[in-house]
Amino acid sequence: MPVHVYPPPGSSTARDAQRPRRRRNNTHAPHTFRGQLQGWHADREDGRSFFRAMFPSWKTERSADDVIYNPFKLMAMVKPMDWLYFISGWFAWTVDGFDFFTVTVTIDKLEHYFQRETVDIAASMTLTLMFRSLGALTFGILADRFGRKWTLVVNLILIATFEFCTAFTTNYAGFLGVRSLFGIVMGGVWGQAAATALENVPVPARGLLSGIMQGGYTLGYVLAAVANLALTDRYGWKSVFYCGGAISLLAAIIRAMLPESRQYILAREQLKAEGLSSKQTARIFFKELKAMLKVNWLRCVWGVCLMTGFNYLAHGSQDLYPSFLRESKGLTPTNVSASTILASGGATIGSAFAGYLSQYAGRRLGAMIFLLWTAAWIPLWILPNTFGSLSAGGFLIQFGVFGTWGVVPIYLGEISPPAFRASFAGVTYQLGNMIASPAAQIQADAGKVMRTMGVNLTAGKGVADYATVQGIVTGTVIVWLFIFLFLGPEADGSHFDQAKVAFQEGGGTAEPADFVRPDHGHFHAHDDNRLLLEEEVTHLCQLPPKRPRLQCHYGESAFSPIRLKLPKPSAISKRPEHGPPIEETRQHAEPLCRAWV
Repeated sequence: MPVHVYPPPGSSTARDAQRPRRRRNNTHAPHTFRGQLQGWHADREDGRSFFRAMFPSWKTERSADDVIYNPFKLMAMVKPMDWLYFISGWFAWTVDGFDFFTVTVTIDKLEHYFQRETVDIAASMTLTLMFRSLGALTFGILADRFGRKWTLVVNLILIATFEFCTAFTTNYAGFLGVRSLFGIVMGGVWGQAAATALENVPVPARGLLSGIMQGGYTLGYVLAAVANLALTDRYGWKSVFYCGGAISLLAAIIRAMLPESRQYILAREQLKAEGLSSKQTARIFFKELKAMLKVNWLRCVWGVCLMTGFNYLAHGSQDLYPSFLRESKGLTPTNVSASTILASGGATIGSAFAGYLSQYAGRRLGAMIFLLWTAAWIPLWILPNTFGSLSAGGFLIQFGVFGTWGVVPIYLGEISPPAFRASFAGVTYQLGNMIASPAAQIQADAGKVMRTMGVNLTAGKGVADYATVQGIVTGTVIVWLFIFLFLGPEADGSHFDQAKVAFQEGGGTAEPADFVRPDHGHFHAHDDNRLLLEEEVTHLCQLPPKRPRLQCHYGESAFSPIRLKLPKPSAISKRPEHGPPIEETRQHAEPLCRAWV
């Protein structure tokens, strides 16, 4: 089928439309410290100094007409198939959260079953968190090398397997061993889930959907608490783990029913057309992986430091929260579960709201705003003694904690090396998790030293003072995160879906700054390249009511699908008033386009 695209690839107009933005005045080698700082802030084309760019500010340079504030309009921009990709990634992350928090919500039952103290059961959480980085590295590399689909499916099946195995353990040593293996496979989910959910959706909607996606983790907490409330008294604690294994299998089935990411389908077709063998492709992949690490080592170190703080913030405020309510505040098991559900509801709402806000305020500033919110509500979180006040404090603090977290999926996705989003984001996330893995253990040990008389308990009976412990940990971590967000890179609005994948030549040296538009992505409501192509094709041809859809690789700097509504051959009857002759245009366009499947 002949396809007519104007301007033809190779023309100055086409090159200007598709050329990635390069770092300005980069006189330093890319692998050096100063060389990496050249592209640290992708939006410095406005002439700001590096020091000035470190201060995040509300983006006001765009006119209001270019901003979509209505979240429903943002969601309407997402195509049905892209919604399915998003739901698949979101659900995988939700069940991942459910499976992790099955231990948290049943910790008192596990203490009784294994005849152990809280600190011993908390050790299983520590082991789970420690081993997650190994899974993130393994599955992240596999996902970047082979694609998102089957690596995530296998990952979820293994999670279901170890969740079932947890219910069959009969002794404490076996329990620790199974939860360690569970930690390995759990660590592989987040990077793949975030990439699956966000790389296919329009840039203007990514902030909102990032918050919704990350909120799946706290929704998993809510579902685990509900399952504990509904099942354990009647069927025992093992029923919660059976439930977790079942929904993990469901998540695997959902992902298996969807096709591979379009970016990987096209990349594989290009490799097939070039006649590259699997061995040659693997050689390219590892060469690009080495190149990526060489020019991004500073970004890797910073990412681990940042995610260490984020993980301490989350686990420090959640893992022993039920124990805090039960032991320090004397709430009943029913009230503990109810308060946990309310707090997690606040986390889910805060995550979505912060992601939406970050689309306009910027990723770093949005996260900082919610850190301030979190700090403001620490007293209400830890000082009251009644169920109502504690629940309100828990709701507000988790609104802030996971509001800050709502920015993380899209922020890490945008500042990651574009070809290695799954592995970079997943590994930095889980290495931070590993470093933060002693959070529950530290708080449990501190509770043995810091004692309080408790509430609604017999006078003279001291209990762990988890209120003070949680307050100290949370306040310290907020300061840490402020520092590293201030020092952090910025690539808001990056069109990372247009980058080469990890097994293509040049993928490892691509930078986030290369795919940020000059008009700064958080405000622009459309994909400039796609609009340009559609407008030019519409101008070039007389389009009939029903037109086939095609996919084009347009330009040399990016390899991404661009969906165009193009005419049937019979509809092309005359030369356009402007632009090159039909035959010349066809000659340029035909090798780059194929029928949309």
